[in-house]
Amino acid sequence: MLISVKPIAISALLLLLTASSLCFTLINASKSSDPIPTPWPKQFHSILFMNNTKGNLQVVDLWYDYPNGRNFNIIQNQLGKRLYDLEWDNGTSYYYTLDANKECRVMHFPVGILRPNWLQGGNYLGQRYMDGFLCNVWEKVDFIWYYEDVVTKRPVYWAFFTGMIAHVMTFEVGKVLEDPNWQAPVYCFKEAKEQEIDSFVSHDVSMGRLMGAAMDVSLLR
Repeated sequence: MLISVKPIAISALLLLLTASSLCFTLINASKSSDPIPTPWPKQFHSILFMNNTKGNLQVVDLWYDYPNGRNFNIIQNQLGKRLYDLEWDNGTSYYYTLDANKECRVMHFPVGILRPNWLQGGNYLGQRYMDGFLCNVWEKVDFIWYYEDVVTKRPVYWAFFTGMIAHVMTFEVGKVLEDPNWQAPVYCFKEAKEQEIDSFVSHDVSMGRLMGAAMDVSLLR
């Protein structure tokens, strides 16, 4: 007696297609369930402990004030100079000291300060422990690896493509630096020569401006 194999073959094919469809659905569900990075608060104060590509240590006093279009990095180099990096959303940056040397450079960039949602579209890499915190991790345009505490949603650690790393020591949401502190010294306007920046590959360019350039391009893709 001959047994037809057609029904068996069709059943096997249907089973295979069903399994493939289920697998595809599970992959899509997994992708859609990936956590979304928390946008930065519109105003905050943070202290960062940083190690740059040369192994130099810095403590950075970061004031982010998006509603007023300004960002301020007060950078204390280990046993060295304190540099004030004042950035405005119109692309103007003032790099100066407040010591007796009265150094200042004024630069113009084609990008403003970082937007609160600058991490939008980042590539989710999963969860990892960093500095004792369980973090969600994202990578953005091969420029930055961003670690966010799973519980509090606060940033914990940043690693840049240059090798520079930043440990977030404090993160105070809503804290704002008083207006008089945002004023660059008078010698920035009298003595500093404005410089147009043609390339972002410069030791004089702050990481904030580099991030702004990278994220500005990525959000337009």
